[in-house]
Amino acid sequence: MNESKHSDLGEFIRNQRERANLSLRRLADKAGISNPYLSQIERGIRKPSAEILKNLSRALEISASSLYSKAGLIDEDLPPATVFEAIEADDRLDVEQKNVLLDMYKALVRSNGSGAEGEQE
Repeated sequence: MNESKHSDLGEFIRNQRERANLSLRRLADKAGISNPYLSQIERGIRKPSAEILKNLSRALEISASSLYSKAGLIDEDLPPATVFEAIEADDRLDVEQKNVLLDMYKALVRSNGSGAEGEQE
């Protein structure tokens, strides 16, 4: 993975952390990693393992495949597997618009009597 790819992944993780309203410390705690290590990932200095990416995806409540794709571990040309990934992948939407869509989707799924959480994995 080249340095640009590291930066893209780090920026994506930082954007997801901010979208989830988590501090760097809180996300690091939830993912079971140190603050400095997470900071280095977000700045594109360190390349996280697939296991760390999986822990981060759980802590951020996003699919692991979206992080694996950003890290170059899986084929980026594959279409998004879930509604969550499709919304996150749409560069035409800003963070607030993505949050509104995700919240609306979760509320609609809950109103139909099934949990939206299954969509994330």
